[in-house]
Amino acid sequence: MGRLPEPARRRLVECLDEATDASALGETARMWTLLEDAHVLSQPSAYLHVRVHIRMLVAGLKSRDRTEVRGQLVRLLVAAPGSWSGRYPVGNTGRARIPATRSMPIRADIEALLDHG
Repeated sequence: MGRLPEPARRRLVECLDEATDASALGETARMWTLLEDAHVLSQPSAYLHVRVHIRMLVAGLKSRDRTEVRGQLVRLLVAAPGSWSGRYPVGNTGRARIPATRSMPIRADIEALLDHG
């Protein structure tokens, strides 16, 4: 665990950069979609997984979404241990509206980057 294939790492960074741009443009739905994609890509890496949850927490704070903020605070506590142990819900998008323990299907384009095949 912990090593992310370079194409996945590059796309994750792109997602975070694009999420910043979307936020600045007021494109909230697009920002969240990009953060969710970044989350799925980040799960194998404790550092990146926590980094994405911090970004989600900041987004929740900016939007004054108490549910999202509470959910992200809890996820920040378990993200690194989950990545280190490999016990994370594969494909989970990381949002507070989704149970933190629910695995979800991974889109084909993201699956290819993660090279789970």
